Amino acid sequence: MVEIETLEGPVPVIAYIDERLSTTAVCLASAYGARHDPAPECGLAHVLEHVLMSAPVDTVPSFSEHVERLGGHANAETGPDRMLFYAQTHPDDAEEISALLYQAVLQPRLNGETLAREKRAVLQELAAAAADPSDVVQDDFLTDLYPGHPLGRPVGGTVATVERMDEVSVAAGHTERLLSAPLTAVVVGPRMPATIDALKAGVGPDVLARSGSASQEPVPLPEPGPVLAPRWPSEFAWVCAGARSVPYAHPHRPRFSVLAQLLGSSPSSLLYRRLRGDAGLAYAFQAWNRGYADTGAWRLLAGVEPGNGDAALAVIRGTLEQLASDGPTREDLASARRQAQMNIMTSVDSPLECARFLAMRADRHGTWSPSVALESVRAVESHHIRQAAAHVLEGFRIVVSPRAS
Repeated sequence: MVEIETLEGPVPVIAYIDERLSTTAVCLASAYGARHDPAPECGLAHVLEHVLMSAPVDTVPSFSEHVERLGGHANAETGPDRMLFYAQTHPDDAEEISALLYQAVLQPRLNGETLAREKRAVLQELAAAAADPSDVVQDDFLTDLYPGHPLGRPVGGTVATVERMDEVSVAAGHTERLLSAPLTAVVVGPRMPATIDALKAGVGPDVLARSGSASQEPVPLPEPGPVLAPRWPSEFAWVCAGARSVPYAHPHRPRFSVLAQLLGSSPSSLLYRRLRGDAGLAYAFQAWNRGYADTGAWRLLAGVEPGNGDAALAVIRGTLEQLASDGPTREDLASARRQAQMNIMTSVDSPLECARFLAMRADRHGTWSPSVALESVRAVESHHIRQAAAHVLEGFRIVVSPRAS
């Protein structure tokens, strides 16, 4: 496995250079995310992400269109804690694309036409999510887990907040939040493009001086709301169950990741054998853990037919209770650890996924590497799983969608 080189500068660079690679992926990771938007502007980061990838940049119609015309791929994503802007391209085009990516994100040419078009796209995205109960239940779960808190608001915003956004508010979000948030560049490819250096990419020193200047103290976490018994609809339903876990930099985070594998959708998981194999109560389900700056969320999502909800939850809770009491068998623990390690390894094997993977951990670039992550998973033992399962059970809550009428 190739180790990571970190380059200091106005924008720190994480470089993962492997001469065997045939493509180059570049990514800019901003520590500005949806949770940093005030409630009246919920979804501003998401709208801004759309606009920056679609606005004219330099002499081309948009960053996304230009990358795709070169045969590459470009995209962006917004999460609670950060935004990622990235592209995968031919190594011969990496110099140009790295420079354009900086220009698109840090020195955009915002205009009303692009904003109107991208607002329509975001509203269509929100409509699609609202029509999908498996999406709705996840938003509802986070709202229940973090009531009245930025982490409990939808990352994409709401129809009302998105419709209110105008050129002034979007430009202010870019200037006051994105430009002042810490920024990290990531490159994964056979060689280093010179323009991964922000100054060589033509970004003004005055713009770079703002990076990392904002205070981003997290809003204090509220107490979770009361735990309510689920009310099942008379149709197929999605249930999201889980609890708060630990922040992404917490040393115990790998324990919750391995616990998710033990209750995940793989035929090798303990829950798969019980919930689908033995009981036949759920065909589609998955478990995962997400860490944020100051907390985390361990979740299990399952689709259940009418009349099967309570029985499925009994199997899920019973599995967690057994793990909290006895821990996993040696074979189940070894399998879950291997699954968690493979998730890391497969992410690192693809240049674009590797760039995203490293960018999501950008604020730990001085102490983190894939080899460290693999070792942290390897170190998870049975008693760690008992502790993680007990932690989830202590805060366990359930949300169902669609809601019972």
